[in-house]
Amino acid sequence: MRILVLGIGNLLLGDEAVGVRIVEALEQRYTLPCHVEVLDGGTSGMELLDVMAGRDHLIVADAILTGATPGSVAVLHDDEIPAFFSRKVSPHQLGLCDVLMALKLTEEFPRRLTLVGVVPSSLEPGIRLTPVVSEAIEPALAQVLAALRESGVEATRKTEVADAGRD
Repeated sequence: MRILVLGIGNLLLGDEAVGVRIVEALEQRYTLPCHVEVLDGGTSGMELLDVMAGRDHLIVADAILTGATPGSVAVLHDDEIPAFFSRKVSPHQLGLCDVLMALKLTEEFPRRLTLVGVVPSSLEPGIRLTPVVSEAIEPALAQVLAALRESGVEATRKTEVADAGRD
């Protein structure tokens, strides 16, 4: 089983960076099996084609515009995602849609696809998340962990690993 957790977003556009911040929190706090890769995809588009190809499960964390209240967390699956990204929110999303379509054409589309999105409050230039989006990192991370569990992956909190070594 090959799983990729991919955070995408622009660190210079405020809440646009939330996907990257979610995967940073995952890496900082959890240990994952070797068949699960965690990647900060930044604003890359087609450059991610090879790393996304042929995955059993691709989990993407990103900022998304759904019309819901800023800080809301949305989870989309499989065919819902390319259709959702046809409504462009930010510069990298066109690239993500293009990569997903290219993967379909090359028959390397992930077997399962999950998008964990957070509705941004501000996409203005800046390097900090707004408070409402910062608060959404925890529930969004919980959704990423739930998606991993759906693929049979149990993440271990790093403090649990350290505590087990002391027994």
